[in-house]
Amino acid sequence: MTAQTADDPTAESAGRRRRLARNTAIFSIATGLSRIAGLVREIVASSYFGTSGAFSAFTIAFQVPNLVRSLFADAALSAAFVPVFTELLERRQQKEAFRLASTLALIIVAALGAITAIFILGAGVIMPLFTGDTFDAHLNSLTIGLSQVLFPIVVLLGLNGLVVGILNTYEHFTIPAIAPLVWNMVIIVVLIIGRSFFEGDQQMYAYAVGVLLGTAVQLAMSVAMLPRVGFRFQFAFDWRDARIAQVFRLMLPVTISLGIINFDLLINSSLGTLVSDQAPRAIDAAFRIYMLPQGMFSVAVATVLFPTLSRYAAQRDLVGLRHTMATGVRQICLLLIPAAAVTLVLAEPITRLVYQRGAFDAESTELVSTALFWFSVSLPFSGINLLLSRTFFSLQRPWFPTALALGSLVVNVIVSLALYKPFGIAGLVIGTVVSNIAMTIGQAWGLRKLLHGSLEGAATLHAVVRICVASAVLAGVSWFVWWGLDDALGRSLPAQIISVGMGIGTGTMFYVAMVLNSKVPEGQQIYRMVAGRMGRRKR
Repeated sequence: MTAQTADDPTAESAGRRRRLARNTAIFSIATGLSRIAGLVREIVASSYFGTSGAFSAFTIAFQVPNLVRSLFADAALSAAFVPVFTELLERRQQKEAFRLASTLALIIVAALGAITAIFILGAGVIMPLFTGDTFDAHLNSLTIGLSQVLFPIVVLLGLNGLVVGILNTYEHFTIPAIAPLVWNMVIIVVLIIGRSFFEGDQQMYAYAVGVLLGTAVQLAMSVAMLPRVGFRFQFAFDWRDARIAQVFRLMLPVTISLGIINFDLLINSSLGTLVSDQAPRAIDAAFRIYMLPQGMFSVAVATVLFPTLSRYAAQRDLVGLRHTMATGVRQICLLLIPAAAVTLVLAEPITRLVYQRGAFDAESTELVSTALFWFSVSLPFSGINLLLSRTFFSLQRPWFPTALALGSLVVNVIVSLALYKPFGIAGLVIGTVVSNIAMTIGQAWGLRKLLHGSLEGAATLHAVVRICVASAVLAGVSWFVWWGLDDALGRSLPAQIISVGMGIGTGTMFYVAMVLNSKVPEGQQIYRMVAGRMGRRKR
């Protein structure tokens, strides 16, 4: 996948286009493997704990520090830091860039360490605010204890966000993409081995310890790559540097904008406790499947294009920035619209295949597949939102998407509160769907005004129509093939793998053929890249 078309007069050099294509492909593959490992982690955990109240306690205990992380660290810090760091490097001010990063690292340790200590000491007061009436004293106590184990990840992920931002600026994406794969593997190993040291619901502590250790390993992997890209840490605490203030000015709206994404999840989980003590875990389990295509495709495209968008913004090249962003949007649509279509029609078979074993029974499958069905509707919109937000961040104009994100949060809460009683879990997820659609429309409108020109809307609409037609065929073929094989083979694990796999595989072949036949440019771009690589290997 490339960020520019070959015949565009404003395109970067062929070498840069090839690097973008290679980096996106590597990031997609590595992230895909990480998401698969994440699903394996979820499968293992679900087989032990199902959708029990204890697992819901872990879900909320993890989401609260994860929300704090999104507000003060990781992606928010990286999104604010990369444009400033890139601008310094573009001006050949490497020493100043290194001092900026080093000072930020020390600030992160001090500030996030203090925040973590406050949350650990105050967990007994804070955590019950996020649980409902279906959580008894035992589940509340478990939630508090698990959160105290998990809160230190805030400091580790804060440092990781800074380190990954440095690596991405130097167009090194491989280790940051592979590190989450190792993170998942560490958690799986610790969970399997560590359960034997606990009894009953206390076994959830093995999961929490695994998350903490996995996060430490993930950070260590990224830090080890810094010398390879030429970065040298400086023991500097130049907190009066104007660029430190610039990063934090950018970080405030970015923090709010990205934090709201995680706050949406926390809202769903908290409101889910009003439905049942199973609902928070069911929503989270559906979200894990939903994030597989999201992470493989839209996160990959947005992450790889972000430094390029920041570079165009620093050079004031709005033509190149518009074209890169529009191409990225079409790439996301090409990959996520069919993913949404096939998940819509196969939500229950996919959920059954992934989760239904051990303590995860048919009732759990029904709950999770209902949430997954509605999550899939928002899949392409959520992916586009990620790239559009990064475009605003690259322009150092983050307040508009932040205001929209706050508005979408309000929409989510209103719709969820209106629908959770009559529709249960489905009503909660529909709130997320509606807010994502509204966010996409608002961001596209804002960028069109900000960039003073077309966002290649006609070309994008033309491509999306053809993609939707091909995706409808994909969904129909996938369902009919699955239905026939499911009826013939039954529902043993091997039979489910064959029926779901053949359904998706056959539908995908029809989709690829239709996309190439209808000459969707981004589809042909990917085809040429793959065909070219295969041709070189044969030679």
